Amino acid sequence: MSRLALAGRFLVALQFALIGWLIWPLTPQTWSPPALALLAGSVVLGLWTLFHNRPGNFNIRPEPKTRGSLVTGGPYRYMRNPMYSAVLLFAAAEVLAYGDLWKIACWFLLALVLLAKALLEERALHAHFPGYAAYAKRVRRFIPGVF
Repeated sequence: MSRLALAGRFLVALQFALIGWLIWPLTPQTWSPPALALLAGSVVLGLWTLFHNRPGNFNIRPEPKTRGSLVTGGPYRYMRNPMYSAVLLFAAAEVLAYGDLWKIACWFLLALVLLAKALLEERALHAHFPGYAAYAKRVRRFIPGVF
């Protein structure tokens, strides 16, 4: 296994650990309307992403599938990593709902992990898909028109 593949697996493990820490403990909470809006946005964006990036093409690890295709439609028309954005929206909903410092710290760490994962993935996508460089020049990474 290559160093890039090992790094990818490590980042995925960190991602899931941070998500686990964000949702733990599973205590009942009355969510505010802004938290619910972020949660709904994350669900809609996540489902929209999965609809356009079918399971045979989708990979949780930051490496393209051998027979995968470059998806540039749907949410990928506006951002290169919409599933990462959906995860960050979900995490932001948790932060708003519970509002403690630990969850805020987890959100920032998760954002850094997803940025590292995106950079690793994009390096592999540049090598795998000839059209990726042009796509990356015109479409932002996480937030349409911003970042």
